[in-house]
Amino acid sequence: MKSHLDRLLPYPLRRHAIAAAAFTLCSGYALAVDPFTVKDIRIEGVQRTEAGTVFSYLPVRVGETFNDEKGAAAIRALYATGFFKDVRIEAESGVLVVFVEERPAVAAIEFTGIKEFEKEMLIKALKDIGLAEARIFDKALVERAEQELKRQYLSRSLYNAQITTTVTPLERNRVSVNFTVDEGEPARIRKISFVGNKAFSDSQLRGQFALTTPGWLTWLSKADQYSRQKLTADIESLKSYYQDRGYIEMQVESTQVSITPDKKDIYLTINVKEGERYTVSGIKLEGQMLGQDEAIAKLVQLKKGDVYSGEKMTASAKKISEYLGNFGYAFANVNPNPVIDREKKEVAFTIFIDPGRRVYVRQMNIAGNSRTRDEVIRREFRQVEGSWYNGENIKLSRDRVDRLGYFKEVNIQTPEVPGVPDQVDVNMTVAEKPTGNLQMGVGFSQSEKLMLQSSIQQENFAGTGNTVGLAANTSSRYRTIALSQTNPYFTDDGVSRSYEVFLRTTRPPLLNTSDYKVQTIGANVKFGVPFTEVDRVFFGVGVERTKVETFENSPERYEKFVTDLGGTNPGSATASSLPLTVAWQRDSRDSALVPTKGRYQRANLEFSLLGDLKYYKATYQHQYYWPLSRTVTLALNGQLDYGRGLSGKPYPIFKNVYAGGIGTVRGYESSSIGGLDANEDAIGGSKRAFANIELQLPFSNDGKDRTLRWFTFFDAGTVWDEHAKMRFSDLRYSAGFGISWVSPVGPLKLSYGIPLNAKPEDRRQQIQFQLGTGFFGELP
Repeated sequence: MKSHLDRLLPYPLRRHAIAAAAFTLCSGYALAVDPFTVKDIRIEGVQRTEAGTVFSYLPVRVGETFNDEKGAAAIRALYATGFFKDVRIEAESGVLVVFVEERPAVAAIEFTGIKEFEKEMLIKALKDIGLAEARIFDKALVERAEQELKRQYLSRSLYNAQITTTVTPLERNRVSVNFTVDEGEPARIRKISFVGNKAFSDSQLRGQFALTTPGWLTWLSKADQYSRQKLTADIESLKSYYQDRGYIEMQVESTQVSITPDKKDIYLTINVKEGERYTVSGIKLEGQMLGQDEAIAKLVQLKKGDVYSGEKMTASAKKISEYLGNFGYAFANVNPNPVIDREKKEVAFTIFIDPGRRVYVRQMNIAGNSRTRDEVIRREFRQVEGSWYNGENIKLSRDRVDRLGYFKEVNIQTPEVPGVPDQVDVNMTVAEKPTGNLQMGVGFSQSEKLMLQSSIQQENFAGTGNTVGLAANTSSRYRTIALSQTNPYFTDDGVSRSYEVFLRTTRPPLLNTSDYKVQTIGANVKFGVPFTEVDRVFFGVGVERTKVETFENSPERYEKFVTDLGGTNPGSATASSLPLTVAWQRDSRDSALVPTKGRYQRANLEFSLLGDLKYYKATYQHQYYWPLSRTVTLALNGQLDYGRGLSGKPYPIFKNVYAGGIGTVRGYESSSIGGLDANEDAIGGSKRAFANIELQLPFSNDGKDRTLRWFTFFDAGTVWDEHAKMRFSDLRYSAGFGISWVSPVGPLKLSYGIPLNAKPEDRRQQIQFQLGTGFFGELP
């Protein structure tokens, strides 16, 4: 089998003729090659690519006939792999020789000058477009990667960013790709203007934007850096602002984004068309209301004569949908249909209600709990598998799991079961947080410098939901060893049981000129009985034995207490008691860790009628969380303590309460406010009142990260002696700001407080730090 070229060309040129013929075939030319039988196939030029990979793309095998069509197909297939930058096919006495020149491989991708982005994030982004280590180098992909980096920098308002790409050849046909970036300074929004607004001022409209001009916190929030996504979200917020105030036809006609020639300043101009302000002329309900017409009508927040509000109408539709969801109609469709009368400037609504098909829950699934046992989560569920879907019970289940405090996030989805129109699954996804809680209280003052106390508590011990705590404090003034355990489901009905065994030794701070020693050893057990989904009543009993020692310089009240118990001064006296506890707690917060709405209330009564000590001590605490917006929360806390002796016995002085520091009144030293002895040393009192107000704001611009917040606060409180009259004029006040963070070792709080009406005898402490408490101090 000889081609026409065999007869015309000497042998050394015949091999090149086949390659040329194949090439021309790929290019559309019809240079014919006589077919021949392939005796063998040899691959030349491969370094990293396996020869078998090349064989797999060849359309001909040994013993088969090679022709011009198969040659063209082989070259096209090998080029299409992207592995090779040159491919040639030659023939030597019936042997098919495939010559390839491999493209270089990417050995490394490096970044120089990157500050705005994490390197790992960029590596992943480049891998998604095909540029990664160990992959074939493609110059087009490098150019695409460079353009993508520029686009990312533009989204961060870094318009002056310069990117230089360097490709360095390495041994063994490899290359290193380096992106050198000069990020430059970000462009700042210098002005946001509005055109066409008459009903509201520019400043009112700017208040609806997350984007803003440079301010004292924008270095952190970066809210003064323009991005298209942020502007789009702000425009939606602007529309909502108008529509919530009656302007149902308001439109944003255009937006102009201008940047100065030096690419440092950005000017935004928003053109609005306000339209007219409309009132509601009537609301009519139509559709299937399942006999719940009256109940559904009460859920509509807009009435005839009201100024139209898009927020209220959306909320009404949502409430109706949620209400129908409580009857099993998980996919109810509620559509408000407006009819606008422009002459009268009125709008009438017909709300069409379609409950859809009634569905029931097939399965309740849990994901993300790698440590916490399923049963710990499932026992908080109020939706039952196999029963009708109930939206309220599903939300309650989510809230109860979130209130456990074991998870950073708790999310629920209700997807339809494929192929079954009347069933859904309830899928709960949790993100676990470290539940080991290292508790520390740290303060700094000129008098006592650094002060530290600590304990460790495991809230979800071994994933069982039980809490185990060990407090050990070896300070020379406060010695504590306490072991505690709580089982929230001591019975299947949800009755909890907790017990504590402790040994506490207390002496006054070194700064005090007086001295005494109180040592208490005891134990207690408490049971909590749930009465409703948010209410629980506690009953407890304990036994305590306390030894009080006095010295030459002891406070007069401690000396009197020892004398009343039959001791001498200096000397000691021992007292036994059997304290009983009755308490009530209501918790409707949306989260135990970082609440944004709801209430927490508790009332506690401790009394002892048996033993050497006879007294009672009552406590009431009330917390309220009010979401002012999607990201801002107003938190209020108040607590009142009242103790008194019974049967002519004095109130035990070592049961005194104190004020000052994080948890009561910040800006004052811990436990320094209130009763003072003759040496002006704090000895506390039997009565206490304090209140806290916090405005909590997120650090992140979108408010999604609830674990890190900053806050401003106002505190008030004091302590009174047993026989003193409680007067508001005795209260101490403070104000300040701080940071709260749910760290891996527990909640952390750092505050800077300024006493507003400190007395000369008060001890100030402006910077205070506490790790391991709730945001208003320790909750029982």
